[in-house]
Amino acid sequence: MTDCSHCPVGDSAICAGLSADALECLGHLGRKQKVRRGQTLVWEGDEALVVANVISGILKLSISTADGREQIVGVVFPSDFIGRPFGKESPHSVTALTDAELCVFTRAAFDGFARQHPDLQNRLLMRTLTELDRARHWMLLLGKKTASERIASLLLEVSDRMGNGAAKAAAGLPEVFEMPLDRQQMGDVLGLTIETVSRQLTKLKGAEMIDLPNRRTVVIQDRARLQTLALAA
Repeated sequence: MTDCSHCPVGDSAICAGLSADALECLGHLGRKQKVRRGQTLVWEGDEALVVANVISGILKLSISTADGREQIVGVVFPSDFIGRPFGKESPHSVTALTDAELCVFTRAAFDGFARQHPDLQNRLLMRTLTELDRARHWMLLLGKKTASERIASLLLEVSDRMGNGAAKAAAGLPEVFEMPLDRQQMGDVLGLTIETVSRQLTKLKGAEMIDLPNRRTVVIQDRARLQTLALAA
């Protein structure tokens, strides 16, 4: 059982907009679960037994290629929803990139709840459409953009999703975040080699668009120029 009324991501999660009574009912169906970095919650191809809201932390979605390599197909952030309601098997594995906390529901219980709440079904539909738009964006990113444009796009998206980067920039506050992906994982997401990722990050640092105090910390120094680069194609 969870207390949905005090959920830190309640205003933006899939359950946002539900009535207090509905949230209380949903809370009886869910449980909080901590996931350690590197732990896999769901395996590709397994029966889809659970769905979850991400409360904190960052996780990756990945599939296995024909030659056995891992291909990262998405990254989920706090308030994102994991799983496939009304689906029978998981299309990808879900693994924690950082320590994370989730609100987990059995798929059967969540499906039953959703059938009784059309507004939640509408939000699930909107989520599906958003995922399609995001997939189209990444197809464009991989198909037409240069390596530097891909890196710029990824840095801006992670900053916005992790640390509300655009709002910080508008308020004149520094944009600093911990990149959840290592260089190899960034390359996997963007279709680049690890050498190209490292070279492009160094190039952006030399141009004073970003700073890299260490291997994980990123400081966006010039958002306007980084956005211009990301939108160049």
